[in-house]
Amino acid sequence: MAFAQRLAVQPSLAPGRLALQGPLGAGKTTFTRHLLRALGVQGPIKSPTYAVLEPHQADAAHGGFEVLHFDAYRLNDPQEWDDAGFRELWDGPGLKLCEWPERVPELAHAVDWWLRIEPQADGSRDWHLSAPTERGAQWLRAVNA
Repeated sequence: MAFAQRLAVQPSLAPGRLALQGPLGAGKTTFTRHLLRALGVQGPIKSPTYAVLEPHQADAAHGGFEVLHFDAYRLNDPQEWDDAGFRELWDGPGLKLCEWPERVPELAHAVDWWLRIEPQADGSRDWHLSAPTERGAQWLRAVNA
């Protein structure tokens, strides 16, 4: 939760893109819920596993930008991403988060931050971050400060 709160105050968060990886139950949706709450999102925050996309709105204090939470787990073919119009949304304004991005290989070149969560036998989680863009590197420096 604290990590999500530090990320939520970054001024360049929108139009950023985050890819969330890890096995089922790793905590991808939980991290996203913490981030959305830190951005002032009110009301229920559902997992987009069945809908593939859940839109949200950051509150005015955090910039009022749109947050699109994708979950590509149910996609059987990367073409489904394009057929549904998600490419345009992914390339558009606002903050985008995608769980299971490996189901849409074209996202590999269009992500500011890769977060891989790996559950451990003792119940803890290992977090692995990579930031292939300057925006992602700025976020990484800021949350580690």
